[in-house]
Amino acid sequence: MTDESRIKSKQIDEFFDAVLMLKNKEDCYKFFEDVCTVRELHSITQRLEVAKLLKIRKTYNEIEKETGASTATISRVNRSLNYGAEGYELVLDTLIARDLERKKKNKK
Repeated sequence: MTDESRIKSKQIDEFFDAVLMLKNKEDCYKFFEDVCTVRELHSITQRLEVAKLLKIRKTYNEIEKETGASTATISRVNRSLNYGAEGYELVLDTLIARDLERKKKNKK
């Protein structure tokens, strides 16, 4: 059984359809502020940051210090990176490249 078949449902399809209707970052803020608790949103964004740092080969200790994530969270994200549905891979290279570009611009 694939990860997709394990989570796929009519309700999740509808949720993803709703997310895809969002036009810009401001729409995302409004939607997710209503749909998620602040804690849920912070957890999701923390996991994405952990994934970025794992992808650029930071150590668990460095990631823990930088993000405040527990080693259990870091391990869970690492497992998803290695054995998951490759969802992180859809965005990580672009996010990392954007971060590097911003750092270059800030140094100038």
